[in-house]
Amino acid sequence: MSVWPAWEVREEDGATAWCHVRLAFPDGARVDALAVVSEGGVCLEDVRAMPALSLDDLGVLADWIEEPLFEACGVEPATGAEAGAGASRRARPAWPRGMEGRWQVAQEYRAAQGDGVDPVLAVMCATGHSRRKSLRLISQARDAGFLTPRHARR
Repeated sequence: MSVWPAWEVREEDGATAWCHVRLAFPDGARVDALAVVSEGGVCLEDVRAMPALSLDDLGVLADWIEEPLFEACGVEPATGAEAGAGASRRARPAWPRGMEGRWQVAQEYRAAQGDGVDPVLAVMCATGHSRRKSLRLISQARDAGFLTPRHARR
């Protein structure tokens, strides 16, 4: 893995640095990324990979490059209580799978209907999924009997 600085912006209370990151693998695959390092955190702005990364690999890319990136940019990573001491990297907790997840989708859907707001948008916000995936979850909740059918069957 190689890291080299692209540019840095200094402000009154700190600095934000952009760095190019390249991961090269023995089989010829490679990942190029533009990473932003600020206040003890790493964000990826652009990622290009040949061959393309799976979603699982993309999810752990930050873990792969975090420590070498901090070393190259001279920034100390957040530790202990600052980092949440073993907290998950996800913005919201993982949505349960199976019947429990379908039941929760139905609860969110009905609560949104009762509040007079868009139930699909409520499910999207609760799960963190796209509209298409949320509609699929709603239809699965209907199929499981947690929601009424959309149309009367003849």
